[in-house]
Amino acid sequence: MKLIKNEKNGPQGCAFPAVAAEEITEADVARFNAVVSTDLEPWQVEQVVTPPSVHVRQEALLAVHWHPEFVPMEHIRTRVEAMFPNRTDELLIPTQHNQLMSWDGHTGVEVDCFSSGFNRKVQLLLHFANDRVKDAGVLKSMLAHTFKYRSGQLFEFMHTITKPDEDRIARAARGTGADRELIEFVRVNVAKVERLLDERWSDVPRLSVKNKLLRNWFDAMRPELGDTATDRIQAYLKAVKALVKEGFNLSFFYRASEVIEEVRSLGGCIVIPHPEQFWPILLRNYDVDGIEVWNPQSREYTEFLISVVNERNERRTSGRDVLIFMGDDCHMGEKTKPADQQDPEKAAREIGLQPAWDDLGVRKKLIVNNISRRSVISEYKARLAG
Repeated sequence: MKLIKNEKNGPQGCAFPAVAAEEITEADVARFNAVVSTDLEPWQVEQVVTPPSVHVRQEALLAVHWHPEFVPMEHIRTRVEAMFPNRTDELLIPTQHNQLMSWDGHTGVEVDCFSSGFNRKVQLLLHFANDRVKDAGVLKSMLAHTFKYRSGQLFEFMHTITKPDEDRIARAARGTGADRELIEFVRVNVAKVERLLDERWSDVPRLSVKNKLLRNWFDAMRPELGDTATDRIQAYLKAVKALVKEGFNLSFFYRASEVIEEVRSLGGCIVIPHPEQFWPILLRNYDVDGIEVWNPQSREYTEFLISVVNERNERRTSGRDVLIFMGDDCHMGEKTKPADQQDPEKAAREIGLQPAWDDLGVRKKLIVNNISRRSVISEYKARLAG
């Protein structure tokens, strides 16, 4: 994603223009082209291939929940090799949202689906040996349908702002303190993005058509608006987005049970990611290979989740153990942004970096059950090989 690298933050607390220009300017077109582009400038490549730290003592590398986004695998590989120079055992599988992608001998995806048992959207991580998905026509069709969810939600997000949906706008404004000037400024700019998408639809990479597009548009205006104004806009956008997601029709998604059935028919494996965000999924007893007990977004109950998995394994009378996973949930696209436009929490995530494995309290629970990165790598590779 091509962005202008800024050397300064611009004026602090910049006021919004009294009347935002409705017409699309050359600067708007340039900004749009930059935020939808998936091409990388040399400085972006340099940021991607140069990790902020090197972990020389980590010899086992397990990463089965991470998102390449639009970053070429060759650059990701360079970063991983630089970050973990002494690894001897490894299993890396990318899990792009609703899109199959491969790394060496394995293919993965994170799929959005619907758990009817508690009426909520959930995600599942699907992993395969490459040859298992060569002719997986049904699964690929299911993913192609689900892939449209993010672009569909973006258009609803934009319509909520530009039409506008008065109830949602009022609720978002109350929750964030957004005033009329900010709301109008956002409306005019989102309308421009909407028009530019329509005019250039055939040339816009589909990976760019998601909610992040609006966030990136306004972040690209940070030099003119300043940090204070931009942060206020982002808070307001986040509130509107949450309301849009809240009202999204879950019947759009395939049921989790349907996805699991199709994966099993192909000889694939399944992991439940960040269950802390939707506890009831642990009670459904889905046919899965593993449960993620730690994630940068879900780290409060790691030791408890390990106990849940261990107790489930002790109670089972047949079948294989449920494995323990930790997911770094790294989004590589974040590392292509100028440092002052990155989300610090997301930018800190790294493929294969899961500190909980080395936490003394967590290790104590893992050792008792003979669980380690190496043991999970060995067992999961065997299952994937079928």
